[in-house]
Order: sequence, then structure tokens, then C-alpha cells
Amino acid sequence: MHETNGTPLLRRVTSMAPALLLLSFLVVHWTATQASGRLVQLGGWLWPGYAAELRSDLAEPQPPAAATPAAEDGVDDALIGDLLADDPPAKPTNTPDDALIGDLLADDPPAKPANAPDDALIGDLLADDPPPAGQADQALINDLLGDAPPAKPAAPAEDPMVAYQRKRDAWVAVQERLTPGVRAFRAVDHAIAAFTVWGGGMFRHALVLLIAVGGLTASALRGHIALRSVETVWDARLSSAMLLATNLLMAMSQVVLYRNEQASGTEIQDPDLPLWWAGAFVLMAAVDVVFLLRPRSGVPGFGAPPVRDGGSAQQAIAAVPLHAWMGVACSVWFLGFEQYPAGMAIYMQSLTEHAQLYLMVGLYVWTGMLLKQTTFAPHVFAVLRPWKLAPEVLAIVLVACSALPTAYSGASGIFVIAVGALLFRELVDAGARPQLALAATAMSGSLGVVLRPCLLVVIVAYLNPVTTDVLYGWGVWVYALTAVLFAIVVVLTRTSPLKVAPVAEALPASLRNLGPLMPYFAVALLVLVLYGVGLGSSIDEHTAPLIFPVVFLALILLERAHGIQKPAAVQEATAETTHHIGALLLLMSMSIAVGGVFERAEVMSLVPEQLGSVWTTMAALVVVLVVVGMTMDPYGAVILVSATIAGVAYRSGIEPAHFWMVVLCSFELGYLTPPVALNHLLARQVVGAHYVEDASHAAGSSWWYRNERLALPLVVMGTALLIVAFVPLLFTE
Repeated sequence: MHETNGTPLLRRVTSMAPALLLLSFLVVHWTATQASGRLVQLGGWLWPGYAAELRSDLAEPQPPAAATPAAEDGVDDALIGDLLADDPPAKPTNTPDDALIGDLLADDPPAKPANAPDDALIGDLLADDPPPAGQADQALINDLLGDAPPAKPAAPAEDPMVAYQRKRDAWVAVQERLTPGVRAFRAVDHAIAAFTVWGGGMFRHALVLLIAVGGLTASALRGHIALRSVETVWDARLSSAMLLATNLLMAMSQVVLYRNEQASGTEIQDPDLPLWWAGAFVLMAAVDVVFLLRPRSGVPGFGAPPVRDGGSAQQAIAAVPLHAWMGVACSVWFLGFEQYPAGMAIYMQSLTEHAQLYLMVGLYVWTGMLLKQTTFAPHVFAVLRPWKLAPEVLAIVLVACSALPTAYSGASGIFVIAVGALLFRELVDAGARPQLALAATAMSGSLGVVLRPCLLVVIVAYLNPVTTDVLYGWGVWVYALTAVLFAIVVVLTRTSPLKVAPVAEALPASLRNLGPLMPYFAVALLVLVLYGVGLGSSIDEHTAPLIFPVVFLALILLERAHGIQKPAAVQEATAETTHHIGALLLLMSMSIAVGGVFERAEVMSLVPEQLGSVWTTMAALVVVLVVVGMTMDPYGAVILVSATIAGVAYRSGIEPAHFWMVVLCSFELGYLTPPVALNHLLARQVVGAHYVEDASHAAGSSWWYRNERLALPLVVMGTALLIVAFVPLLFTE
């Protein structure tokens, strides 16, 4: 099919448009949720009592049932009426029996004549205010009841007709306040509230749809995360075969889970969800079938790159996506060793248990792609260019400053996908060595995972006996350590002098270049104020992925208004977002299954309760944690470590905060360590495989410069890990 605005039409219809709807739904739903609360507050300010009286229709009060009329000459009917009446009628003086009954029931008994001792005694017993002390009757009461005064009877019940009239008057007053303006306001309030309730129940289904759309696109574009990209027919066929096997095995597991749940007879939340998962995997399997049949051209209409003839099985193994290897291996375990075909589906369901968390991953990637479409980053770099920073100094500044947005994104891999391409391009344009630019891109997010308000730290604190304040306190020092180490290594391996332009020359030009950024700052500030003041939502680890897309959408609109931005910028950003989301979320989902296999296989039971000294224990844990970081996504890895490895550390006397700083540093080292090196794979995916190859050819003769993109992150993070792991032990023994 032909292309429209740079993206093939078929891809725009079947991939980009659904992803745009899903991502927009998340932002709109959250905004509507915040707006719903504000509307109730506004209604209360405009119409006092809105929430309690006007927001919902009050039921009209109904009159009480009519009482049975008493017969004029019927003594028994009169007696019944007197017993039931709230205010008994006055009794004639010549009816002693009625008088006695009336005195017993009356709230204020009538005065008794002096010559009626019996009545007086009864009245004294029942009266709220006993007669003066000293009288014979009072003495008798004191003898009978003791010194304590008698308990007072309950207050009389309100007359039903009086209560009915009071309630009806109040109801009529409320109806009179229901003006057309109130009804219109209430209709909007109810519509938004209904949308938020409905949308809140659709997060799990939205995640499945997003993974389906993203996975389909990643398969069609051969954009899954692998050790090397698909280049030959052999690569395409083996990769597609493994993906087909994974998707069919996952679909089968979901169907088995659905049948098991239906047969159990228990009430299941979202019982149709396994069928949604099965449909998603069948759809992805259909794409894999197309690749098997037509490996040379890929999926028509998606813009997939061509593949060349030839190749070999050995090379093709590295082109198989990582999540496909994980999926097949875990399925073999569950089917062959446990005879538990629903096992994979169970762990996929755990993904949807935290649907909002993984949907935020998609929003962060979308934010990065929207940022890439704007000229905001070039304007920022324009402020730095007058200083004529050496490429090495610019790399130090970018890596150090990238820590803050990484802390909000919650994972270094997410940040690399979102912003890595921008960082690489700016470093290369500034004259940085391609190998140095790739190294800085790969570890651009590694320094920020220990800073406030990183979501990983929140999850760690939730699952373990340590607080976020303590972890963030340690995190500042770990960040400073890694930033200093990176600066030292880069400076020591520089190939050019560390020059900076004179202040008198650079400062005026830098300030002039700030001018074009002012409209961007103004629009961004306006959006933040609208959310902060209008909706009461400030930026934190929970709201950042939902507010940032709105900020950058507003910046794109600003550029379109000034003729800077092309009309299809949002579509291009979303099209690029889709396959990144599919590749990353599928890898995360399969890594959760890998963690489940480790847990069910009781691998940690093979580890002794005590590994000897605390030094020996720490050394063993560091090795294990780095391996975990090489094979799993951070969220799944934190859950696995909390359930298994953490106990070994605690029993050995390692402080929880110290242990978890070691865990986070080990994970980051694992994401930068071959043969997997996830952050390098993500950097290659967003930068382009050809840039990585060009960088290798352009490197110098020295071993360091030929391998700098791998060696630099390993030296920096490896040294930081050793310091974080072992130096604190010197002060705890």
C-alpha cells in the first residue's frame, strides 16, 4: 500500500490508530477522574449541599399509613387508641380505670389529689421528678430503689405525620433548587463519573489490546528485541518460527486457563480475559505465518525492511527475539516437567494484575516519541553550543542530567527507548566519537533509578522491611558516586582537550538562545498549572506518565501554530511508539514467567541458609543479581528477588537498605553486560543497527576505542557496584 505522511497506510489503520486511541484513552480517563472530583467541589461551591442533596435525585417522602379511627362509645377501642397514640387524650375525672392507665402512659402525669394515695404512689414511681424528700412515699421509693435516682424514659417519638411533613417540606425545597442550570451541570457530572467507572474496569483489557497491537507491529517490522537484527532469509524464518511457537503455546495456555476457571464454578474477575489474551497471541501468530511464507518481503504494507538471501543457522539464533526464547523455554518447563499447561497463562495474568503499571510504560515511550517530534531538545542544545563544550564534557552533562527524567520513568530501559535517539544524535552532532555516543546512550538512564521518585524504589519499599526515605537517602550518594566515576573514566579516555569557550563570549549567545525556549516553557507551565490548580494534580511518579504526554502534545500544537511542525507529527510519534511498546512489554511479560519458573523450581532452596561470612555472602549475591539483571525486566526482577534472594541477605546480617542499593546497581550492570546487555539492545533499536556497525568500523586501533560502547559502561557501573557492595561492610563489622 502507498504511504501517507511517512507511514504506510495499512500500518496507520491497523497499528497506529488503535495505539493512539488506547494511549489517549489512558490520559483522558485519568484527567476525567481528576475532573470528576473537582466538579463535585465546584458544585458545592456554586450550590451549597450539592453533593448530598442535588447531585442525585432524592426519593419523594411517602405519608404514613392512616390510623384506625376509634369508636365513640367503644371502651375497648378507646383503650387501644390511647395505648397507640403518641399523645394520649385527657381522661375524664369520673373514669378511674382510664385515669389510672393514662397516668401510667402519660409523659407528664397529672397532679394527684391528696386523698388518692394509690395514684400518688404510682405517679411518684413513674414521675421524672420525684416529690420532695422527707415524704413517706419518697422514703418508700428510696427503700425500693436505693439512693440512685430512677432511669429517665426515652424521649417521645416524633409524630409520623409531623415527620412526614418535615421531610416533604425539605424535599420540596430541594426540588425548587433543581434549576435548569443545576440539571445541566449534574448531567455533565454524571456522564464524567460514569465514564471513569467504566474506564477503571477496562485497564486490563486495554493492556491486552496494547500488547496485541504493539506485538503485531513489532513482528511485522521485525522490531522485537534480539541480540542482532533480522537481515537474511535464515534470520527471518527462524525468528518467525520461534515467535510462532511462542504465540501458539501462549494462546493454548490461555484457553486451558479459561476452561479451568469455567469448570471451577468460582466467581472470577474478568472471566473473559484469557480469551482476550488468546486472541492477541493468535493475531500475532498470523503475522508470523506471513513471515514464514514470505520471508523476503515481510508483511506488505507495514514498511518492513527487506532481507537478503542466505544466512546461517548459527547467525539466525542470535536474531531470535529474547522473549521468544523465554516463552518457549518456560512452556517446555510447564508442559514437560510440571504437566501444568495453564502455567504460562497464570503468570501472564499477573501482568494484568498490575495493568496500570505496565500501561504507564507505554505512556512513557509515547512521551519520548512525542518529544522526538518537537524541536524542544535542539533548542536546549542550542543553549549549550555557545560554550563549545568538548564532546566528552557534553556526554558527562547529558548522562548526569538524564538521571532526573529516568527517576520519573521508573526504569533505565524505558528512558533509553524514549529519549536515547535524541541523546545519540546530539552527541554525534557535537563531535563525539560514535562509540562514546553509543555508550552514553546505553547508560543514560542507569544513574537515575535510585533517585526520588523512582517507582522501582517504591515497589522495593512496599515488599521489604525498608522505607522509601532511607532508600532515597542512599540513592543520592549512589547517584553521585556513579556520576563522578563516569566523569573520571570519560576524562581519562578523552581524545581532545577539555576546552570551554570564554564566559564573555559564550554567555551572551547562550542567553540569546534561551529566547526560543520561552514559549515552550510558558506552554508547559500552563499545562502544569491547569493540572495543579484546576485538577489538584502535581507531578510525581504516579502522574508524570499521564501529564507529560499532554505537555508535549501542547508543544506540538504550539509548533504547528507557528508553522514549525508537520501536520502528522502525532501520528508519526505514535507509529514509532507502537512497535517499541510491543517489544518491551512482551519481553517484560516473558521475564515474569521466567521468574515464576525460578520460583516454582525452588532454585533458591539449593542455596545454603548461611554462605559463610558476610563478605562471601555479598560476593555470591552480587554475581546472582547481575545474572538476574541480564535476563529479566526490573519490575519482575524486584518481585523475584524480594520473594527469594532477599531473605538470604537479611539472615546474613546485610542491612535491607544496603542490600537493595546493591540490587539496583547489579541490575543496571546486568542491563549493560553482554551477551544480552538489554540497554545496549534498546539503544541499538532506537538509534539504528547501521549506526552501531558504522561505529565499530570508525573506531580507532586501540582496544578501548574499538569496544568503548561496552567497556565504558562496564567499568563505570562495575566499579560503582563493587564500592556500593563492599565498602559499607567495613563499617558494619
